[in-house]
Order: sequence, then structure tokens, then C-alpha cells
Amino acid sequence: MKTLQTLSEQILPAVEDELQRQVGALHEANLAAFADMLTYAMGWSGEGAGPEARGKRIRPLLTLLTCASSGGDWRAALPAAASVELIHNFSLVHDDIQDNSDLRRGRPTVWKLWGVPHAINAGDALFILAHTAVLGLQGSFPAETILSVDRVLNQACLALSSGQFLDMSYEGRLDLSVEDYWPMVAGKTAALLSACSHVGALLGTQDASAVEAYRSFGHALGLAFQVQDDYLGIWGDAALTGKSTSSDLMAGKKSLPVLAGLEKKGAFASRWNQGTPILAGEVTALAEQLAQEGVKLATQEMADQMTDMALQSLREANPAGEAGEALFELTDYLLKREA
Repeated sequence: MKTLQTLSEQILPAVEDELQRQVGALHEANLAAFADMLTYAMGWSGEGAGPEARGKRIRPLLTLLTCASSGGDWRAALPAAASVELIHNFSLVHDDIQDNSDLRRGRPTVWKLWGVPHAINAGDALFILAHTAVLGLQGSFPAETILSVDRVLNQACLALSSGQFLDMSYEGRLDLSVEDYWPMVAGKTAALLSACSHVGALLGTQDASAVEAYRSFGHALGLAFQVQDDYLGIWGDAALTGKSTSSDLMAGKKSLPVLAGLEKKGAFASRWNQGTPILAGEVTALAEQLAQEGVKLATQEMADQMTDMALQSLREANPAGEAGEALFELTDYLLKREA
């Protein structure tokens, strides 16, 4: 992980500076309270502000490492990296409202502090800032390339919304299968990660086959990441993940293990289909039941399969230099994590 750490120490402060520059567009005195909502959402202000509140900034890092490893100048691509992170945070602000979540990264969510109407508006502002950030590519890249970047980001935003629709519409349904899982997570998780590697490649090379390989890498990376997240949500170590392994089952999430368990039509499915909330005292036994029915192993095998797909696409992209090494390290870090 040495190369990834070295490059991250160069790249991430520059990303943070670019993000603050983009959000700083709201500088009028009468908008100070509005700006506070945005800086809070980005993890820069309020109680608990700092690295934990900001998150890992994986998406801009992925964008810039892809750009550099495909032959581009990552510094010139900073506006695009800021854009993907602003899109990510816009989606989190709105997701917290839709999921009725009180906490995000250990702090009260935006809607919990300022109310739903203000939070919707703050999320909208982050979305708009994400699209104005792309204009910062002017002067460094051809107009046609910038248009392609904008198109990819818009398609990713639509996929995010579509995936969120599926996630919410699945909540009360009992007729779902594993087949229904993949379009949901392709939108909710894989779309933006795929856009990161796609955009980075568009800004780094004109080789269409390499661009497609990077895009496929990001897509498979997103699927593998979500499957691993679903696994950790039931069988992870809460001390490492910082999240109770009770929460996914108690929340009734249609995660991959749950849908796979329902297809087994065994004891787990029988309890789930009763339609009453899972209680904290039932979680350990239900997780063990899923393991006995082969779902734990099948989920890990699926994560491994998606990981192999991601690595195969990355090898096909043939990333060069230290940035290429760092991309492999980042993939290993994301897909072998225990938290």
C-alpha cells in the first residue's frame, strides 16, 4: 500500500482544496446559513468535523488515479474529481431523508439538524455545484472531451436515482429474487464508481478500448464493493465496521444475503415472510441460519467473483506507472476490507 499512500498524500489535499473552492461559490453574507449546511454535509464544519466526517474521498481518488495511470495529468482533472465527490454527497443527503437516518458518519444528518425542506435544498445545491465544477475543465481539455465527461456524469446521476427508486420500492415486496438485486446495486453503488473510472480515462487517453476497460473495471468494482458491504452488514465485526451487524436485518434491507436466503425457502425465509420486524434478539440466530443454508459462503464467493472481474478489466486497461500500482492497491484495499 506504499504507493497508494504516497499518491494519496499528494492527491487528497488537492481534492479538498478544489472541493472547498467549488462550495465556496456561496459567499454572499445572506447565504451564510445555507453555506453552513453544505460545509457540514462535506464534513468541514459543525461538531465532529474532520477526516471521519468527510469520509475517505474514494471516488475522487479513483478518478484521478485512473486519469494519471492512463496517461493524463491528474491536477488538470481536479474539477472532475470534485464533481464526482459532490454528486456522492448530494446523494447521501437525500438518501438520509429517504431512509429516515438520524446519523451519517457518526454525526446528525443534515435533515436532522435543519429539517427536511432545507436538507432537500442543500442536496440540490450540491448536485448543481457538481455540474458547474465540470466547467473548470475548460482550458485544459477539448470541448468534446468535456461534453463526454458531462454526459457520463449525467447518466450516472440518472442511474443513482433509478437505483434508489428500486431500493425504496423493494421495501414492502416479498416476491423478489437475487435477479432483482443486480439492477438496484448497479444504480445505487456501481454507477458512480464506474463513472469515476470512465471519466478519469476520458481525461487521460483517447484509446477507446482502454477507456472501456477502465469503465468496466469501475462497474465491477462497484458491484464487488456492494456485495462485500452486504456481507459485512450481517457477518462483519462491529468493532471494525463501526456499525452493528443487527442493523441491516432489523432494517429489512433487501441485501444480497437476504434475497439469497429467501430463495432457499428455508427457516430464514419463513421468519422473514412473516412480515413483522426482526428484533435485536433474533439477529444472531438468523445470521447463523443464513450461514447454515449456505448463504454466507455464497455471498463471499460472489464477492470474490466480482473482484476477479474488476481485476481482469483493470489488467486489460493496462494502467501505467505509480498511479497504476496505486489503482491495484486501492482495489485490494476496497475489496478485502473488514470495515
